[in-house]
Amino acid sequence: MNSSLPLPETPLYNHTLPDIEQWLRAHGCERDVEQLHLWHLNGPSWSAEIRLDIEELSVLYETPKDRTLSVRRTFKYSLSRQDVEDAIFAGP
Repeated sequence: MNSSLPLPETPLYNHTLPDIEQWLRAHGCERDVEQLHLWHLNGPSWSAEIRLDIEELSVLYETPKDRTLSVRRTFKYSLSRQDVEDAIFAGP
């Protein structure tokens, strides 16, 4: 991670949008070329769509074997970056 990011304990609402984008890129996320608020991530046995909404960040997980089974989680921007990071990147 770049040291210019706020401390991991800092709530996401205290991060600038470029900070959040840098954080997502550092974790292997790729921005959707058509819908700039969407990010895509491929985990070891799952994929995720991360949506940067106004009130919260939401994640939709899918497993490659059964795309009909999905898990959606939402995280308020008042949570620390570390808490959100631990939850998102651990997978569904």
